[in-house]
Amino acid sequence: MKPRVSVIVPVYNEGDAIVRCLERMLREMLLPAEVLVVHDMPEDTTVPYVEAVARTDRRVRAVLNTYGRGPANAIRFGIDAALAPVVVVTMADGCDDPRQIDELARLVDRGVVVAAASRYMPGGQQVGGPRLKRMMSRWAGRSLYTFARVGTRDATNSFKAYDTAFVREVGIESRTGFEIGLELTAKATRLRLPVAEIPTIWLDRPLGESHFDLGRFLPGYLRWYFFAYGRRLSREKLAGRGTPSGVVPAQRDPQHSTEFEKTA
Repeated sequence: MKPRVSVIVPVYNEGDAIVRCLERMLREMLLPAEVLVVHDMPEDTTVPYVEAVARTDRRVRAVLNTYGRGPANAIRFGIDAALAPVVVVTMADGCDDPRQIDELARLVDRGVVVAAASRYMPGGQQVGGPRLKRMMSRWAGRSLYTFARVGTRDATNSFKAYDTAFVREVGIESRTGFEIGLELTAKATRLRLPVAEIPTIWLDRPLGESHFDLGRFLPGYLRWYFFAYGRRLSREKLAGRGTPSGVVPAQRDPQHSTEFEKTA
């Protein structure tokens, strides 16, 4: 059966901690799904544990990212490899609520191109996490919602569902961190396409060590934060903004009907 939702989980040396994350996810999802655990290197400590889970549940597969290291490239690769019309990006650290994967996917089924799990709307909450990062994320989310009208109070949260065709049409330019969620929200806003949100309770990483580097990723977030404030763009004008330096435009793979990019 073809999956209705592809869940993209970027990982980096999660080890056996990934097992608990996958078990919760597989238990809570009811829609036909595939879970792509995307790793950057064959020797990643996550791989043997993912393969062990995959032997008992065919929805799971380990996928080697060949676009370049880092979470942005892993997410890009996972979306290009996805088979479903809806993709959901979630983290491997247990912070996101897997019960909401189906709910986010159903919002996309109903017509939105981006469905966000929001910590900052009524009913949402963020428990724990670095104070500075928390303050900056909340300020960015509220200001974008109020002044840029992005459709969600939590544009920076990575836990989102996307219309796969929309993502492949507008492309992903991010190459470093987790700013993809903000990039795609900003692009949907500039195209005046629908974005929706549901409240979520985000819990600080209970497993392992965070790989988020605020100083490294901040320039990417700022780029897309300011981009969201521009005037309405047509699809042609958005496509005409150009391809990031050093990147060959995506090509269609005839066997898998997904787009695969090559980095120079």
